[in-house]
Amino acid sequence: MIDVKRHILKTISYRIISSSFGFLTMWYLSGDARIGAAFSLGEIFLKPFIYFLHERFWYKYIKYGVKNLEK
Repeated sequence: MIDVKRHILKTISYRIISSSFGFLTMWYLSGDARIGAAFSLGEIFLKPFIYFLHERFWYKYIKYGVKNLEK
């Protein structure tokens, strides 16, 4: 059984990587680090919640590709 703490840790680690990439991309495209920071700050608050719900939905309702480990 997968613990909810694992989903939370995955959410946090993914968010760090994704927000860093978003910051660097927006900074590169705009030439302004403040725009990159504003973009990544905005998504830091919204996307972990969405990702966590998505992860839990898949865990609970979608069994595609999951093998039964109990024998």
